[in-house]
Amino acid sequence: MTQSLRIIFMGTPEFAVASLQRLIDAGKNVVAVITAPDRPSGRGLQVVSSPVKKAAETAGIPVLQPEKLRDPAFLEELRGYAADLQVVVAFRMLPEVIWAMPTVGTFNLHASLLPQYRGAAPINWAIINGETETGATTFFIEKEIDTGQMIFQDHEPIQPDDTAGTLHDRLMERGADLVLRTVNAIETGAYPRIPQPTATDLKPAPKLTRENTEIDWNQPAEVVRNFVRGLTPYPSAWTILNQKFFKIYGVSKATEPTGDANSSAEPGKLYTDNRKIILVRVADGWLSLDQLQAEGKRRMTAEEFLRGNRL
Repeated sequence: MTQSLRIIFMGTPEFAVASLQRLIDAGKNVVAVITAPDRPSGRGLQVVSSPVKKAAETAGIPVLQPEKLRDPAFLEELRGYAADLQVVVAFRMLPEVIWAMPTVGTFNLHASLLPQYRGAAPINWAIINGETETGATTFFIEKEIDTGQMIFQDHEPIQPDDTAGTLHDRLMERGADLVLRTVNAIETGAYPRIPQPTATDLKPAPKLTRENTEIDWNQPAEVVRNFVRGLTPYPSAWTILNQKFFKIYGVSKATEPTGDANSSAEPGKLYTDNRKIILVRVADGWLSLDQLQAEGKRRMTAEEFLRGNRL
């Protein structure tokens, strides 16, 4: 017999909106939404609400925005909603006092095929590592991050020209379907709880930082290309060229420029005709910088950049 559960949804960015909207459209009983506090953003530092907050308010669902998840007043308010189930999509790490609160439990949507790519940036690292397939997993939250019993998984191929942006958008929709499927199964009482396989070759998905997003031109061309597309459009791969900072958004294999100096160039060596092309030497040849952004400027093609700048 199907039971209508009282659901609390937790999420913040655009990725989570699709899952929330899928539950709303299916008529699920979402009694409250938890999201990040409003923050100043942009050059004017205007206070901006999260995408999830905007979606919840449009649907007339109460919104809670705690600064601290362990705040006693927030916990008391949360208990007052008497949720049977909590659904988490792209939110903060939860303390046990919260994820253990509902009678059924709390499940999370993770954008990888667990146990692979546990961590903050699974979409990016799957592309960076040259994977040809990824997916989404729903699982019950437990003490160790991303290690709980799995409910459902769905697979998604990674196309050769995918970026983190294009893959993000497809997994957002596939994940939303998986969230609804999971809630439907839990409401019927017929759903699996599958322990994650034990593996020694796990690939992590750590948070992206300034330190781990710099391009290493000593790598082969395909490794660098995967690195760039795995960080496009955000946070973007970066490099220093002629002592200037650049974000790099697109690269492609290029033929070697003529000249003895270029044929023996070290990785990281820059070549440009200062008209249309910017090339960089890598371990096994040359790469064309197809889209880049100099500090303080907009994103451009190499030709657009060279119209007003020289290297």
